[in-house]
Amino acid sequence: MTATTKRPTSRDRERTRQAIIAATGQLLQERGMRFSLADVATVAEVSKSGLLYHFSNREALLVAVVEHAIARFRDEVMEHTDISENRAGKLLRGYVRALCGGSEDAIRTFAPSTHWAGIEEVPEVAELLRADAEWWRAAFLKDGLPAARTHAVRFAAEGLAAALAFDVAYVTQEELVMTRAALLELAEP
Repeated sequence: MTATTKRPTSRDRERTRQAIIAATGQLLQERGMRFSLADVATVAEVSKSGLLYHFSNREALLVAVVEHAIARFRDEVMEHTDISENRAGKLLRGYVRALCGGSEDAIRTFAPSTHWAGIEEVPEVAELLRADAEWWRAAFLKDGLPAARTHAVRFAAEGLAAALAFDVAYVTQEELVMTRAALLELAEP
C-alpha cells in the first residue's frame, strides 16, 4: 500500500452503508421492487463491488432497509413519548403524536407507498415484520390502557398517517388538529 492510499475508516464504511440503504429506500419509493443492485450502486454513488461488500445480495439489502425503517419508526415514536408522563398510555400518546403530524419521517416510514408491495415476500423481511408487530403488541399491553381502547386509538392514528402520506389534501389542517386532540384524549387513563 502506498503512502497516499488509505483504507476506509469504519466511519466511512458506515456512511457508505447508510447511503446504500437510503438509495434503496429511494428506489423502492420510485420504482417499487423493480430495481437492480446496479441501480442502487448508481444512486448511492458507490461501485457495485462496494455495494456487495456491505450487502452480499438483494435480499440482505432489503432486510437492512426494513430493519432501518423499523428502528427509525420506533425512534420517532420514542422521541414523541414524554417519559415524564407517569400514567398509563404514554407510549400510545407518543405513537399518536408521531403519526398525527408530529413527524414527517414517522408518517413516511409507517405508510410507505404501494411500491413497497412484495417486499414481505422475502422470508427474512416477513419475519422482521412479524417480530415488529409482536413488539408493538407487547409494548402497548405494558402501556396500561385497556386493549380495546389502545387498538382503536392506534389504528385510527395509523389511518390518519396513511391519509397524511398522500400528497392530496385528504385531511385538512383543521381536521388533523381536531382528530389528533381527540386521539390524545382517548389515550388518557
